[in-house]
Amino acid sequence: MLIVNYPLSIYDLLIHNKYLYISLMIKGTIEICCNSLQSALNAQLAGADRIELCTGLMEGGMTPSIGMIEEVVEQLRIPVYVLIRPRGGDFCYTDSEFKVMLRDIEWCKQSGVKGIVSGVLNDDASINREKTQLLMHASTPLDFTFHRAFDVVTDPMMTIQILKAIGCKRILTSGGSAIAYNGKRFIKEFVNAAASEISILSGGGVDEKNIQPLIRETGIREVHFSATAFIKSYNDKEFRQTTSQTDLERATHLVQLAREAFVQ
Repeated sequence: MLIVNYPLSIYDLLIHNKYLYISLMIKGTIEICCNSLQSALNAQLAGADRIELCTGLMEGGMTPSIGMIEEVVEQLRIPVYVLIRPRGGDFCYTDSEFKVMLRDIEWCKQSGVKGIVSGVLNDDASINREKTQLLMHASTPLDFTFHRAFDVVTDPMMTIQILKAIGCKRILTSGGSAIAYNGKRFIKEFVNAAASEISILSGGGVDEKNIQPLIRETGIREVHFSATAFIKSYNDKEFRQTTSQTDLERATHLVQLAREAFVQ
């Protein structure tokens, strides 16, 4: 019997009944990267285990507004992780930028998020252990994910050992490639190096064609994707801009494919 502490919609029942036996048998986790409240709601309906909330996907993701964080946490029942990245570009931050990051983490904790996604590098592309550890300390007791700054470090194996030593929960990586599946050899090596001490969460260009081989060929137990689609802009004439959001149909399909791959 499925026992829950929240009301289930018909859609929820369909998803849970179809995949309940899989969820009980495996440890695979599906994280969907979301850039808006609607994206987050779509990710939840699609069957995601948690979301990473951010804005500015075209710049690799940045910290969302407090209003967005609070509204998403209020409306979702699955865990919400928040990206702490004050700007696009590199992962080397000034003292002023770092203070902003710490302040954002405090707001996130007050807002009820369950995890923080962040990290800091040095000018030589090595991990800034001191500042990363300060971010982790500020995030306690929330989960901490070291984000894709990992994909530009000069020595990823050493970085894994450092992150293990300071108690990081997981690493988000594409294996140093724009598309995670193209970095599968390195991802598999990272999984082996991480062992059971830290989780390897793989993401980056994950789509319908590569999600299953990525999971099966690397041994990852966590996968990350956005499943976005462009949405119509009503101001093209003035601004010639458009945006994207997590597409419910596409996200649902990717979740199903991931569940199948995790169980095989």
